[in-house]
Amino acid sequence: MDNFCTKICSVDKQWTQVLDNIKDQINPANFRTWFAQTSGQINSEGTLTIKVRHAFIKESLEKRFLTVIQSSVEKVFGSSMPLDFKVDSSLTASNPPKEEAELQFTPNIPSFSHSSLNPKYTLASFVVGLSNNLAYAAAQAVVQNPGISYNPLFIYGGTGVGKTHLMHAIGQALLNKNPYFKIIYCSSEKFMNDLVQGIQTKRTGEFRAKYRACDLLLVDDIQFISGRDSTQEEFFHTFNELQAKNSQIVLTSDRPPNEIQKLESRLASRFQGGLMVDIQQPDFDTRVAILKARCAEKGDLIPGEILTLIAESMPTNARELEGKLLQIIQNTKLMGQVLTEETVRKFLGQPSLSTNGQKLEYKKVLAEINQYFDIKMADITGPRRKKGLVLPRQMAMYLLYKECKLPYERIGDLLGGRDHTTIMHGVEKITEAVSRDREIQRMLIEIKQALQ
Repeated sequence: MDNFCTKICSVDKQWTQVLDNIKDQINPANFRTWFAQTSGQINSEGTLTIKVRHAFIKESLEKRFLTVIQSSVEKVFGSSMPLDFKVDSSLTASNPPKEEAELQFTPNIPSFSHSSLNPKYTLASFVVGLSNNLAYAAAQAVVQNPGISYNPLFIYGGTGVGKTHLMHAIGQALLNKNPYFKIIYCSSEKFMNDLVQGIQTKRTGEFRAKYRACDLLLVDDIQFISGRDSTQEEFFHTFNELQAKNSQIVLTSDRPPNEIQKLESRLASRFQGGLMVDIQQPDFDTRVAILKARCAEKGDLIPGEILTLIAESMPTNARELEGKLLQIIQNTKLMGQVLTEETVRKFLGQPSLSTNGQKLEYKKVLAEINQYFDIKMADITGPRRKKGLVLPRQMAMYLLYKECKLPYERIGDLLGGRDHTTIMHGVEKITEAVSRDREIQRMLIEIKQALQ
């Protein structure tokens, strides 16, 4: 019993230490939202009961922050212990945050700050290609007729393909048309955190006044409201009110609404009620265009063949592509090197595929391909689609394009009258394989050595 009393007497101090430990591991906004009004108590069975004011906070702590809570408890108490989360509506903050003003909304609600819009993300700086042209056209239509053309506009796609860029660009363009246009840009997590703060400070009316008075609502990564019942309920009513007064809504996600698990059907239905457009990974031509655009923005003069090499080796999203370009430029400057194809290949971890700069004769290339793969010329140029002929044909396309410098149309003629898009596809397939497949790299090196 004495030991139990010792635990009870010291738990307030220890819970404060647990909170301090948690605070070091998560961002300040999340800490203020989810942990500011909590308390800890150990019962006679050694279970740590964590009390919170609202059921949705309990749910979030159990689902999102359980691991960080467990590790912090173990660090402070010296061992792990069972945790029990309970709702206590009478609870007040056990250690109220010093920065109390940060928990409150600006008194002059509704207020609209456009500082969250990134000025670099404009329609003019968005590089358009086959992978994103529909999304770009939809964004232009929204700017021309906000709240009328496509409402909501739902943009989905993988990481780093340009969804956020396009969302900011819509906001910038509408703001340029009308400086008094009321715009809110936020992530779904920011929407949820604002809702929680509104509930905790008993200012949900001001929260609603802010989000429901805007002319344009931009919400990034809307998929993260899935499974959050209170947030979905609030967003549902916000969505309805904005749409009723023809305010434009633009949402982004990493997947279409029907693939977002635990998204309420009524929300999924509304998200699909406007226009849904996806953005794919950029194709080769778009990757080159992105690199050229970023070089022009920064004033970097980089030869086209080097940009082509980078685009060939990075069949990935625009963000990673731009990051790799920046790394190459910075590393080359730091090392005092001249930016050449060979230095770029080394940076990319690719073996040298040089043939001493000589332009090869196409007949020699085709003959070597036939000999290397033990096939006949008719196999490459003929119509047969046998699986074993795909790689030799694509290798021939790649070498004729890269080493013989022949245009796609000419290569198509040499290979039995194939369409130039088929040749382009074959070149891209080998280009992408070279960046990740050591066996393809080895084959190319052996063929090129034989050609020298």
